[in-house]
Amino acid sequence: MQNPINQRQQQILDRMAIDGEVKMAELKEMFEVTEMTLRRDMEKLEQWGHIRRTFGGAILVGNDITLHERSGVFIEEKMRIGKLAAQLIQPGESIFLDGGSTTLQVARFIQANLNITVVTNALNIAAELQGKQISTIVIGGMLMGQTSTLVGPVAAEALVKMAFNRAFIGTTGLTLKHGFSNSNMHEAEVKRLAIQQASEVNIVMDHSKFGRQDLFSFASLKAADRVITDQCPEQELDEAFKEQSVEILASI
Repeated sequence: MQNPINQRQQQILDRMAIDGEVKMAELKEMFEVTEMTLRRDMEKLEQWGHIRRTFGGAILVGNDITLHERSGVFIEEKMRIGKLAAQLIQPGESIFLDGGSTTLQVARFIQANLNITVVTNALNIAAELQGKQISTIVIGGMLMGQTSTLVGPVAAEALVKMAFNRAFIGTTGLTLKHGFSNSNMHEAEVKRLAIQQASEVNIVMDHSKFGRQDLFSFASLKAADRVITDQCPEQELDEAFKEQSVEILASI
């Protein structure tokens, strides 16, 4: 007999499926319940084998395949986003693709033999482009096994020496107050630097990221030139984008 997971516990698991981890502080913001109630939820989820608790939060069991888990969430939506984003790329351009399950779909839809240069900090994106005869530069850095990305001072030093026609950046959260955010400070720094070095900034994100806030903000709304998504945001956010002259491309 399966263990009865309640609605709140399922929402916790859905949240963790995106990043592979969650912090207790995030859950306290998401749910209007006591910390003791949340701790009981986490205890049960750990007892049932879904998660492993850590200091201040929890990770999914099998967190070494976090990127694989994330790639299976909203996969059809991410494929549509990737296809739409790849169509923007023009011959002769230099572009940056950061790590993530949605940016991976952008790489998959880039036309083979296209005369461009792709710079990335993600090993899986480089592998995706390997057979397409596309000039690809992988920046160095410290490897984060959960996401197959390279981060840290070496990555930062490489980025500030480059200039991109377009950058395609993923995000795990977007709110009016805090802009675009990410759960990992090292990845957030790479995103921030890539945005600074790009003439055009494209944020690729599925609709589940609207209204979510992660710990590390890496850009305000106005830092983006375009948001490529699968659904138009709600009215308040849509109006804020218009005020900042941010284009919304939705693959509806």
